[in-house]
Amino acid sequence: MINAAVLGSPISHSLSPRLHMSAYKYLKISGHYDSFEVPAGSLHEFLSDKSNGWTGFSLTMPLKEEVLSIAEVIDPLVKRIQSGNTLIRKDDSWSLYSTDVLGFQNAWNLENSSKPKSVLIVGSGATARAAAAAFDDANTSISVLHRNLEREESMQASVKASGMKFLPWQFTNDLYKFDLVINTTPKAVLDSFAQELTQKPIGTFFDVIYNPWPTQFASAWMKTGAPVISGLDLLIAQGIEQIKLFSGMDFDEHELSTYLKKELTSK
Repeated sequence: MINAAVLGSPISHSLSPRLHMSAYKYLKISGHYDSFEVPAGSLHEFLSDKSNGWTGFSLTMPLKEEVLSIAEVIDPLVKRIQSGNTLIRKDDSWSLYSTDVLGFQNAWNLENSSKPKSVLIVGSGATARAAAAAFDDANTSISVLHRNLEREESMQASVKASGMKFLPWQFTNDLYKFDLVINTTPKAVLDSFAQELTQKPIGTFFDVIYNPWPTQFASAWMKTGAPVISGLDLLIAQGIEQIKLFSGMDFDEHELSTYLKKELTSK
């Protein structure tokens, strides 16, 4: 039986419990999935009495970096991007993984048959590093539009093959030219750019936000006729990878993804 939960702050808006419980029902898995408000700096205390009876935990902001100082076993990918979102209880210790990287890749692959050659990542935090690792390829150039110069070293370390350059925080016509633009900033941060979007971009906009949806910038992008991937697609894709880790099962990921998309968009 799976006994798991999502941890973070704020957490009341999270669709993860609905996603996981719907998946357990579809897969005929016995399990329970809850949510807990766990503010920054309190993860160690929360986990102190959770060693027995728990399968694992999903982690959202602001815990994806804090958890690295707590987990005993850390996956190499997590070390590279300095971000983890999945804790599994194994052999009396916590093992830490990231399903965000595969989540980005799988959400992209649902609608696209080839890798993007040029990627713009908006933001440079934990989710941005996962996005960079997801599209890291010798044939892909990655640009980062951000405001925190101190994060450039960790962003650069998240890729092995791609070239990476950093851009100042301002809207330019270069945004129209990327194959893929990924927003990893919190809600409303990109709203000021929405009114400046006046042409049809050549690429796809991928927004990690799913509530509220669509965001102002995503709405402006869609109005041009250019494609958009929503944060719900990412949530489902990374959640499916977590379910594989929690359950140890193999299943048809595409079928489950289609089912969950219908479940999570229904009233």
